[in-house]
Parts: sequence; structure tokens; C-alpha cells
Amino acid sequence: MTAPDLALTRVHGTLHALQVPIPYPMKTVTVLIDTGGPVTLIDTALDTPEARGAIEDGLAALGLHWPDVERVIITHHHPDHYGLAGVVEERSGAAVQMLDVEIGRGERYWHLWEEWLPGHTKHMQDHGLPRELVETLGQESRRTRARVHPASRVEPLREGQMVPLAGSDWEVLWLPGHADGHLGLWNEAESLLIAGDAILPRISPNVGLYAYTRPDPLGDYLQTLGKLEALNPARAVVGHHGPVMDGVQARARQLRDHHHERLDFIRAEATRQPRHAYDLSLAMFPRDLNTAGRRFALAETLAHAEHLHLLGQLARTWQGEAWVYHG
Repeated sequence: MTAPDLALTRVHGTLHALQVPIPYPMKTVTVLIDTGGPVTLIDTALDTPEARGAIEDGLAALGLHWPDVERVIITHHHPDHYGLAGVVEERSGAAVQMLDVEIGRGERYWHLWEEWLPGHTKHMQDHGLPRELVETLGQESRRTRARVHPASRVEPLREGQMVPLAGSDWEVLWLPGHADGHLGLWNEAESLLIAGDAILPRISPNVGLYAYTRPDPLGDYLQTLGKLEALNPARAVVGHHGPVMDGVQARARQLRDHHHERLDFIRAEATRQPRHAYDLSLAMFPRDLNTAGRRFALAETLAHAEHLHLLGQLARTWQGEAWVYHG
């Protein structure tokens, strides 16, 4: 029986977008189902009973079940996109595919999570995260890890590779910033982009500097925005607040301006008073945030401060127990 409120939308040909519930502020994540050959899921949501049920209902509405899935393509390793990949693999034998850049770091993170957690914690502490928030980091990380069922084998896709989807060939794009190895799929003939979280209509994708990320995620993301602006798709399928958006070129310009405003703000704040990234994050995100939100704010602020540092526009020195940025 299909749920009466099933949010399933045909995007193009045999390609459908399903809105799957997640326990995050975005409320849902887009999972794409292609009923053509091979039957494909693009992204898998978080491993929760609600998400499993929604995907089962979405497949059933299209006359499919878990064993019918032949391929899973993951846009990036974040838990709300990758969490159920291993479950799908187990139930169907599907091949799970990711961009090669993402396999070596992001996907590997879930397999080496216990070993990497101390480094992740130290990274946050080194940039000023208060002790009381450090104490909750491991607990929340364990709760997230429990909702990620990584695949046992992941096949690499490479930038520029063509993959068959919905009756035509799509080009694999590398769209880093939100995640190091964020993948996009581009159908030039339809001017249609599967964008994941590389661009979103209502919120700015989080661009954070973490212990295991590339050294300049904001620099990566500004280049991605330039790439999307030049591509100028007529429509993009997005991970949240979609499933489909238009006006991608204008949104890319808006997001670029947004990040330049934040860079100006961080430069002025650190020049006025030398501070570590956590204190800068309180200035850039003054509203009340829960502990997870406050850590996202720190990572995002740090990405901006470190971008300025790499450009030579801010200095960084070790003072006491944390790095301090100053003009």
C-alpha cells in the first residue's frame, strides 16, 4: 500500500524524485529513482525506519522493490545522502558508485570513524570549541554513525565520465566545497543537472573545514559556483527544498556574493580584535543554535577564516590552546 502523502515527482522520462524524511532542519532529502535500465537510486537518505519505509513506498509506487535496484549513485558521503547505501547493497546486490575523490576521504571516514574521531575532536578544540561542546561531540557523532550503513564495496566514477541514466548519457561533474568529492550529473541535451547539495534554493549549503577535508573548502566552493554559473542549467534537481529548482545561474551568483560578504565580515572582525574561529563564529552566527548547529557554525567560520589565511589576508598564530586569526 502506497502512503497517501508520498512525495514522488517525475523529473524527466523514467527519472523520479522522492522526498524522504530526515530528522534534520531540512525535513526531507531528495532520493532519485530511475526505473529505466539499470534501475538506479541516486542518494539513499539516512538509515532510519522512516526513511526505509518512504523509499519502500516510493519503489512500490513505481512497481519496484529493493531487489530490483541494480545501481546506487551517491552524490556525497554526508549521512543524509549515504546512510542507507549498505542496506540497499545487501538487499539488492546493487553496485554502489561515488566520485573517486569522495571514496578516498569522505566514504572512508565511515569505515575509520572510531580512529578518526579523536583527530576530529582535536581539530575543533584547536579552533576554540568550548569544553562543554567538546563533551557532546563524541555522543552526537555516535548517534549519527549509527544511522549510516556504509557499502562494503564502492565503485569509482570519474570526472568527465558518461553514465547512462533515464535513456541518455549524463556527464559526471566534480562539484567540491560542500563535500570534497561532491558529484553532479549533467544532461546537456535537456539542460538538466542533478546537483545534490552543491546548490540549494532556500539555504546556503554548509561549507565547513573539518579535520579530514581538503585545506580550502571555501575556495573549492567558489570555483564550483563559477562552474555552475557557466553551465547555466535550465533546471537542477537538488537535495533539499526541491526537488527541482530553476534560476541556478542567478542563485550561484547570489551565493558567491553571500560568501564574499562573510569573508569581508571575518576579515574586519579578526583585524579589529584577534580571535579564534569559535569566537568569530559567535559574531558571524549570533542567533541561538543547538550544539550541533554551533559546531557547523564553527566549521563554516573556519572555512572562511582559513581561506583568508591562505590568501595572505589574515595571519594565524597559536596562542595558549587554540589558533588565533588576526590582521
